[in-house]
Amino acid sequence: MGRSVLLIVNERKPDAMEAAGEVRALIERHGRLAGMLRASSDEPLPEAGAVDLVVVLGGDGTLLNAAHRFRALGKPMLGVNVGKVGFLAGFELEAIARHAPGVFGAGALTVRSVPTLRATISDDGAAEPLDDAVALNEFVVAAGPPYRMITLSLTIDGHAGPTVSGDGLIVSTPLGSTAYNVSSGGPIISPDLDAAVVTPIAAHSLAFRPIVVPTSTAISITVLEANQPGAGAEGTALVADGQILRNIGAGQRVGITVGDDRVQFAHDPDANYWDTLMHKMHWAVQPRVRGAP
Repeated sequence: MGRSVLLIVNERKPDAMEAAGEVRALIERHGRLAGMLRASSDEPLPEAGAVDLVVVLGGDGTLLNAAHRFRALGKPMLGVNVGKVGFLAGFELEAIARHAPGVFGAGALTVRSVPTLRATISDDGAAEPLDDAVALNEFVVAAGPPYRMITLSLTIDGHAGPTVSGDGLIVSTPLGSTAYNVSSGGPIISPDLDAAVVTPIAAHSLAFRPIVVPTSTAISITVLEANQPGAGAEGTALVADGQILRNIGAGQRVGITVGDDRVQFAHDPDANYWDTLMHKMHWAVQPRVRGAP
């Protein structure tokens, strides 16, 4: 008996809608279709026991949103790239067709288990948090409109660290290290490592470099100076995987620790992470010489 598969389709992407019929046919041929949902649907979650695998058709954003929404099921996520880059997606469309008998049937899945991060926002010194969230890619303390520099104080495992002025700080998982983190000058972290990276955004200092720490590290960011919301300005905020969690102001603290659970992503057993870096992100690609083929 094959796997029971929940299929999620980004209905805003014509390529995803076009591929949905093909992928659905593969699921029904080799496994069982537990349901087919639009990515923007707010339908209730199915019972965890009714699903073995969640397949997502879309780009990286679609997969990330689905991973948040269906994380409570505790089932592997499988992204099929029908977006532009699809760095997080484990399969290209032609690859899922090739591996369908094993993936949707009773074959072994090649799965990567990735850590999450949990953040809490509290008034400095308060025992109870004002809010909390989980991120798969990163948390960002972002300066926000009106885009004046903010000042943040960093503490690592209770030890006082540096104070930084700039546009904010990123705390990223290995999964998210190829996203906002790498665009801001942070390192790419192998997905097999349990680590987090702290990267400044446009720091007003030549000496503040990104730092990689174990996921067991407790990171605390205290806001010393912030942009205040009002009169059309959104102000300084904590952003979780691209979504604003809430505004934060001077005197408030963001505590970041490893999440309580991990998320499993199924990927193409024929694919290599380092090849993906080179082919999709053009890692270490040599400059082209004028006139060269």
